Amino acid sequence: MRTIVIEPEYEAWRAAARRLLAQGMAPEEVLWTDDPQEASLFVRETPAAAVQEADAIKVPAAFMDLARSVATHTDARRWGMLYRVLWRLTRGAERHLLSMATDPDVRQLQDWSKAIGRDIHKMHAFVRFRLVGVDTTTGREQFVAWFEPEHRIVRLATPFFEKRFAGMDWSILTPYECAHWDGNRLHFTAGVSRSSAPDEDALDDLWRTYYRNIFNPARVKISAMQSEMPKKYWKNLPEASLIAGLIAESTGRVQGMLETEERAAKPAPNNTYLKSLHAMNQTEAAAQNHESDPA
Repeated sequence: MRTIVIEPEYEAWRAAARRLLAQGMAPEEVLWTDDPQEASLFVRETPAAAVQEADAIKVPAAFMDLARSVATHTDARRWGMLYRVLWRLTRGAERHLLSMATDPDVRQLQDWSKAIGRDIHKMHAFVRFRLVGVDTTTGREQFVAWFEPEHRIVRLATPFFEKRFAGMDWSILTPYECAHWDGNRLHFTAGVSRSSAPDEDALDDLWRTYYRNIFNPARVKISAMQSEMPKKYWKNLPEASLIAGLIAESTGRVQGMLETEERAAKPAPNNTYLKSLHAMNQTEAAAQNHESDPA
């Protein structure tokens, strides 16, 4: 049995898998680990020059995309299973393996990939930035957010924020890894603890005001809401403290809505951050409508 010690990232697995594949090392002969405590028990291999035969091995692009996603999962079995499927696709000549949805290995990889997709979606939905200062040189506002993903998804999820919040400097802190944007470059540092995140600020009040205003008691479906916004995320959402009270008041509010004459909507808070979100939403909606229009 050969033990392969790697960093918990796709690039490290890919490099090691390529060498093993070229050397003809069967999956059952390899034990993978990215655990720092386990790694101390084994000698880390010095990367050897890849066997020339590896260049001739063709790997389906669909598998590499799947592997990039699965590599961010936290299940320790992922490296070994990825290598086993890679072996079957290449050395095992099962070129159409990925189209076999009933295959146990393929099904497991797809389940992991779906979990990663859900985790990325939650990060996009539940990151809440807090203003921590202004760069005296550039005049750009600086924001920090804390998020606790289930998996190592930071590098897959943060391009969304790079595009959406390009006009401000921000950092997203997580236990696995931290992402930082300075207006020109997205870079990453090691994960940190919750204590490194900033405390509550005025933006939290704006989030609570926004949530209170968009909360529709006539459409409350508690099970659906908790499915979309699981309770484990509530502790880091400023608006979460309002949920229980709003739900409890929903019946009375619905009756009040039915009995109240229509009133003009209150103007939105005069806040640059919320205005930028509104403007981006309008731009995206217009672009989607344009794409859906028949030629």
